[in-house]
Amino acid sequence: MKKNLFVIILCLATFVNLYSQDENKITLKDVVSGRFSGESLQGVVPMADPRYYTMMSDDQKRIVEYSFETGKEVGVLFDVDKARNCSFKSFDGYSLSPDDSKMLIRVNTKKIYRRSFTADYYIATTISTKLEKLSDGGPQETPIFSPDGNMIAFVRNNNIFLVKLLYDNSESQVTTDGEVNKVMNGKPDWVNEEEFEYNCALTFSPDNEMICWTRFDETHVPSFSFPLYKGQSPEKKEYASYPGVYTYKYPKAGETNSIVSIYSYDIKSHVTRNLKVPLQKEDYVPRIHFTNDPTKLAVVVLNRTQNILDLYMTNPRSGIARLVLRENAKYYIDDNVYDNIKFYDNNFSLLSERDGYCHLYWYTLGGNLVKQVTTGKYEVKNFYGWNPVTNAFYYQSNEGDPRRTAIYEIDAKGKKTNLTPEAGTNSAIFSENFKSFINVHSSLNEVPVTTLKVLGKKSLTLLDNANLKKLVTAKEMPVKEFITVNSNGETLNGWIVKPYNFDTSKKYPVILYQYSGPKSQEVVDRWSIGINGGGGCFEEYLAQQGFIVVCVDGRGTGGRGEAFSDCTYMNLGVKEAQDQNEVARYMGSLPYVDKDNIGIWGWSYGGYCTLMSLTEAGSIFKAGVAVAPVTDWKYYDSVYGERFMRTPKENGDGYKTSSTFTRAENLNAKLLIMHGLADDNVHFQNTAEYGEELVQLGKQYDQQVFNNRNHSIYGGNTRLYLFTRLTNFFKDNLK
Repeated sequence: MKKNLFVIILCLATFVNLYSQDENKITLKDVVSGRFSGESLQGVVPMADPRYYTMMSDDQKRIVEYSFETGKEVGVLFDVDKARNCSFKSFDGYSLSPDDSKMLIRVNTKKIYRRSFTADYYIATTISTKLEKLSDGGPQETPIFSPDGNMIAFVRNNNIFLVKLLYDNSESQVTTDGEVNKVMNGKPDWVNEEEFEYNCALTFSPDNEMICWTRFDETHVPSFSFPLYKGQSPEKKEYASYPGVYTYKYPKAGETNSIVSIYSYDIKSHVTRNLKVPLQKEDYVPRIHFTNDPTKLAVVVLNRTQNILDLYMTNPRSGIARLVLRENAKYYIDDNVYDNIKFYDNNFSLLSERDGYCHLYWYTLGGNLVKQVTTGKYEVKNFYGWNPVTNAFYYQSNEGDPRRTAIYEIDAKGKKTNLTPEAGTNSAIFSENFKSFINVHSSLNEVPVTTLKVLGKKSLTLLDNANLKKLVTAKEMPVKEFITVNSNGETLNGWIVKPYNFDTSKKYPVILYQYSGPKSQEVVDRWSIGINGGGGCFEEYLAQQGFIVVCVDGRGTGGRGEAFSDCTYMNLGVKEAQDQNEVARYMGSLPYVDKDNIGIWGWSYGGYCTLMSLTEAGSIFKAGVAVAPVTDWKYYDSVYGERFMRTPKENGDGYKTSSTFTRAENLNAKLLIMHGLADDNVHFQNTAEYGEELVQLGKQYDQQVFNNRNHSIYGGNTRLYLFTRLTNFFKDNLK
């Protein structure tokens, strides 16, 4: 009996110990749930009154007003439980009128593409609990307030509508030619939305008398279709017996783009005008902005090659357009330029790489250069704005280290002040008068901390993520470290995650994770590194399985100036693959690495670079996983592909050397490709055609498809399944 009791006690102790150890481990469910991402302030909206900002409550029932001086709640602008005529129990989002007196409350949001969606909007005011529908005619897109807050324009079924709040919310239709897969008014087509990163092409004049918009005629743009099945999470019951098909306009490299034009509508006279902006047939219009002058609509025009940006000041009544700025780029205009053009009474800002690094320039409204505001071998990442009272500029840059960012103030005399001296990654949301800002700081091994900084005063902590700190401390989290690797004459930045009980006497298999796309950065000093963020929790999970995980930004990536990022121009994938192989060789030279068991993986461009790296001459990779990869740039969209490669007609040799097909016969590693069948961005066609190439070459590979999934591959159990499949593949093939 005593012996048996001892055995029972021993077994129980062992069970408790194992359970305790398991509790200290990261699970894949932790990874996909976002458990290690931490808390953040969601949807902060600075008010016109610079003393306040608003946020939606965590339960999505209230719009709460906070002080920009104390960070404390000072009032509630809207409450679902107190609103009259309210038919919903929570809401998805909101926007404020320019004078803060009205709100648009968004419910029933249905996603279209990455940035576009339809929803039902309701109008609320700050002085009444009454709630009114914006329109009874069906869901709306991209509603915007007029400057005086008395009108709202929106898009429905590719047409523009106008609601006048002072006239009993009377609704009128501004355009009538909108039609699916033909004409779009006030909203961009797929490729413009995706690659120029916006969803609204509609604006009011500052005197409330005109509406201007961009019209996209995609009639002659080639269509692309993909199948839809019943599936689950969500379930499409209409396809239970027979599959459906989704068709939309998608211009591939060298194919026909939408024809764009700019229109104005006089709200009083109901006159519509086609403005005389001198657009060529293949030009893009990535943004239109009204200045503070109602006679000056700023129209940003980009040529198809994307190396010339023209800024026109256009009169919405006469239609006459005057060129005030022409920006010529050595390679291409980066897409971070468009939202950083900000207009003031007499000036506007511009980000430019004309001196080899992205810097801030200041112009008169007439297009005369006043000065270059920032200089040096660093990049300005974001321009937050200019304070007309103090003549100071506020911006984010990576001065001192391309892996880190800080928030700066620079005055009229060029005196620069670092407002966030703590090393790591810093972002900001400023009050309207630039006296306060909300700062989020994190670093590689420090969780995000949100503070309120009032200039000249002590910072106030709004969110310290104390619970996340406790969770990280309780887990057996591997240490993340920065590394550098030399490749082809360049010193490359990277990070490494080693197993928790790392032993230099052992030899570990290695997995390289990378993205590698033009001007992208994976190696940054912030918490949200890695494929799933959360402090690199997926990479740490892999380290927990006995792998060393490494990420290195090769040539062509961002943060280090034009020469470094644009050296891959016209020949994508080649130098990136060379660098990843050089990283693998470097890792293989280390005494604690098993050089015969090194793998690589990536998603999207990272999937493309994985395929290119596996088939690089002399590659030492044993296994790789490519998720949703581009396999040939002729399959990808015109804006992105041509920005870096020009058209196949202009750059035939570049397209050939950048194609995974050209070098597929070199594949000697184990390969798994995973792709969503409903990927509207990188079409499954890429994987289907590449797989056929491997079949005909007699190259064995594994493939996983995901029913009805888009480029992000999520929904229900999908993301957990993907990461499980990926992990098991490396476990099976990197011994």
